[in-house]
Amino acid sequence: MARLVLENVSVDFPIYGSGSKSLRHALASAATGGRIGHGAGVPIVEALRNVTLDMKDGDRVGVTGHNGAGKSTLLKTLAGVYAPSRGRYLRQGTVSGLLDPMLGIEPDGTGYENIAIRGLLMGLSRRDTAKITPDVAEFSGLGDYLDMPVRTYSTGMAMRLGFSIATAVPTDILLMDEWLAVGDAEFQRLAEVRLRSVVSNAGILVLASHSPTLIERECNQLLELSHGEVTR
Repeated sequence: MARLVLENVSVDFPIYGSGSKSLRHALASAATGGRIGHGAGVPIVEALRNVTLDMKDGDRVGVTGHNGAGKSTLLKTLAGVYAPSRGRYLRQGTVSGLLDPMLGIEPDGTGYENIAIRGLLMGLSRRDTAKITPDVAEFSGLGDYLDMPVRTYSTGMAMRLGFSIATAVPTDILLMDEWLAVGDAEFQRLAEVRLRSVVSNAGILVLASHSPTLIERECNQLLELSHGEVTR
């Protein structure tokens, strides 16, 4: 059974070297971002502040808020990229983050080498990574390009590779930053079917978006953030 629990979780980012006038001005201008505090004399951006959540199987949570509200920070905290500065985070089940299909892609590595690297980053064993490789190769449609360095790919080709890897493994908990649309029109149709399958098979979906229509269509709960705090 999938479950995500946050208990009074805060995520702070200390800003070192903030003595310069330009950085002070940048901090002062960050009106739409997290709150700015101080710790041990160092300015701190409070990206998340005292967030408490309890998500269970069947929950489809739509996360909304202004730019800088803390949506991406929340997703990355749930994904384990950021550790809470305070509070407690509990997770039950496997988690997959469709936050950036290009995350972890090494430009100098071949397509096949990147499948192996991303598989390890996703927590797969070498054996399990080898098992998903034929599926990734077939779905991506990259053919002989998989033997070539990713730096030789077009942006669309690289996105196809990243998406194919990220969606190759079923997951209990799916984290998404907007609804992904990658590649040309033909690949987008295939990607939509594959993404639908991944979403429907996930126990929990957390989807951050600026689109009320998308949130209403895909989610059964709403979470609104403002300046790093839950307001709804």
